[in-house]
Amino acid sequence: MGYAFGDYATKAHSDSLNRGGANQYTGVAKNENAFAFRRIYLGYDYNISKKFFTEILLAAEDNITHTSGDGAKTASGDLLSNNKYTFYIKYANVHWKDIWTGTELIIGQSMTPAFSATSEKVWGYRSVERTIADIRRTPSFDLGVSLRGRFDKAAKYGYDLMVGNGNGAVPENNKFKKFYGDLWAKLLNKKLTLQLYADYERLQWTSQWHHETNMIKAFVGYTDKAYAVGVEGFLNHGKNDVAGINASNRDTLNADALGLSIFGRATVIPGKLAAFSRIDFFNPDRHYEADKYESYQGFSSHYEPNTKEKFVTAGLDFTPVSNVHIIPNIWYNSYEGQQAGLVGARKHDYDLVYRVSFNYVFGK
Repeated sequence: MGYAFGDYATKAHSDSLNRGGANQYTGVAKNENAFAFRRIYLGYDYNISKKFFTEILLAAEDNITHTSGDGAKTASGDLLSNNKYTFYIKYANVHWKDIWTGTELIIGQSMTPAFSATSEKVWGYRSVERTIADIRRTPSFDLGVSLRGRFDKAAKYGYDLMVGNGNGAVPENNKFKKFYGDLWAKLLNKKLTLQLYADYERLQWTSQWHHETNMIKAFVGYTDKAYAVGVEGFLNHGKNDVAGINASNRDTLNADALGLSIFGRATVIPGKLAAFSRIDFFNPDRHYEADKYESYQGFSSHYEPNTKEKFVTAGLDFTPVSNVHIIPNIWYNSYEGQQAGLVGARKHDYDLVYRVSFNYVFGK
């Protein structure tokens, strides 16, 4: 079993400062265009017994080198040194079902409770873009131990708890672990999904520097046969997560990042045509003090602290046959510099991409 998605994409406008951090089109020049896969999945589930089953999932995902405003280059994805795609192990775990009534124990590399089973499902277009928390690289999977449970036989209410390395598929290189948890509910014949999620991780903890992050996220989504709508928002507190810099001082500060995503999708012709749209707002620090500091330096790699962002996507989903989708869409991300005295493109600029995406499923 598996699926794949990718695009033909052309860059219509490019931010002059290459802002956007881990966004997939940061650093891509205007008028560049390409065919590219963004994800290929190959997976296999096996029932060992009535109480145990195991799953393995191999993933090959896009890799783009990003250039930030200060000229630093980072890469995301899974290409070899010669730029060829390769698979890595995304899931490899064993489930012990009903370790007690309504709860299973998962050991190994598996899905976190962040968004994969809630907002990503209601959004329904991971083939177009990640959820807002996923864009900011909240882990969708991790290596550790989990408990997944329900509070009632009808599975209307449940919970997830996990402790993991916090690095996804990358081996651990520190003594700290990441803790995840959520409570969820599925109401109105399971059309309404509610989730309250939190995570916590120490990144550095010495007598001189306490550095940690703590996200709280809420999601509300409604799914019907003909349409779905959702709202997702988070507050991510970073203790000692940024440095405020001016001519005479360099102060280590706390930062509170805010994100809000609103989306909807609807059937136009049943089984053949659908439409979708989404808008995200991201503020890397609601306490930003432009009158006190010339700029900020961030210590968490996926939160560029000087720039607010707004993301917009919209498109159509053609389904010529079941499990094959052709999706013309636009991808737009704007950047608003927060430093004092900025004008022109330094104050506001954007990336704009026109795409025809494709998504197909093979196997069961």
